[in-house]
Amino acid sequence: MGKRVLLVGESWVSEATHYKGFDSFTSVTFHSGADWYNAALRSKGHTVEQMYAHDVPARFPHNREELAAYDVIVLSDIGTNSFLLPIETWMQGRSTPNRLKLLADWVRDGGALIMAGGYLSFQGFEGKARFAGSHVEEVLPVTCLAHDDRAEVPEGAQPTIVDAAHPVLTGISGPMPTLLGYNRVVLKAGSTLVASIGSDPLIATAQVGKGRSLVWTSDIGPHWCPEPFVQWAGFAPLMANMVDWVSSR
Repeated sequence: MGKRVLLVGESWVSEATHYKGFDSFTSVTFHSGADWYNAALRSKGHTVEQMYAHDVPARFPHNREELAAYDVIVLSDIGTNSFLLPIETWMQGRSTPNRLKLLADWVRDGGALIMAGGYLSFQGFEGKARFAGSHVEEVLPVTCLAHDDRAEVPEGAQPTIVDAAHPVLTGISGPMPTLLGYNRVVLKAGSTLVASIGSDPLIATAQVGKGRSLVWTSDIGPHWCPEPFVQWAGFAPLMANMVDWVSSR
């Protein structure tokens, strides 16, 4: 049975300045890096709603009733400030619910959480994602580093399957294609390491109270997860298996 998945983040807006001789002008472009991921999950029968990064401060659930609309929450390339600083707090100085704590408590009570890697995942680029020490880190199968945690591997890094019998790897045959980067994290005691890159976790899982959590420490699309990976026949089964496992009870 398909699951209701909320993908949070994996979008950005860029501004460019164009110079043409004496004159210049600016342009703004919206980007989403989730097209392959969303298509992969939908091809396996899951329903995916993407909440773009700029919508998170205002629209991410503020209570348990709103979270109950989803079976799985996926955080991808979205930092803690987007959850902690809604406009009511940032602009108006008003008290609002701590949505990182709300999310962690939801997981403990039976929710399903996936964190995917990126420049604003785990601790992230220049440490700006800031999940280290957060309520969300408490329910992840890994501990975040306290500094910039990126591993850039432009020559390609080969994933290693550690637990071939894990349900996340059901139907996955042969080696995975190479990846171009990931976030370095530390496996927690009691968590299960499913796949690694060198000595670093790539896929790890945990039972958290009545719920489950999973991390995929690389990206869900380019650049870290390059086109040969997202076009690989195992990409859709792998991503869907993650959703299936984390939402199973």
